[in-house]
Amino acid sequence: MSCKQRSLALQPPSAEQLHNRIVSHFPPHEVAEALDKVRAACLALPETSERLSHGGPAFFIRNKKCFVMFLDDHHGDGRLAIWCAAPDGVQADLVDTDPERFFRPPYVGHMGWIGVQLPEIEDGELSAICQEAFATVAPPSVLKMWSLEPGA
Repeated sequence: MSCKQRSLALQPPSAEQLHNRIVSHFPPHEVAEALDKVRAACLALPETSERLSHGGPAFFIRNKKCFVMFLDDHHGDGRLAIWCAAPDGVQADLVDTDPERFFRPPYVGHMGWIGVQLPEIEDGELSAICQEAFATVAPPSVLKMWSLEPGA
């Protein structure tokens, strides 16, 4: 494999590629727009990266700790959503008070992660949710770096 092929193999898939890989209830442009918003919110944070994990885009701190996963109709659940880390107690509170927008995701829900229905979330709220997920799992050195950034 050449360097160029390796480079292309490491790039995260576009929303259209993801859409073509699975059958989705959502139009490709809607998936692409949602992924772009999640990508912008997550990659604005320090030491973050994106790569495929479990078949979809996921966002990591220092290429190790996942804090947000993007899902398009995961196993036919009919949701365009993210699953993200959350502080203790937040999942139960959000799911109880606003079940139309928040849910307990499979696989990671037992760890307190929350599911967020993307069509129901405004951009500013999405950024805040991604920042909270980041702060929940980031190591202290990264949190310190983030707190020193202007606008953090």
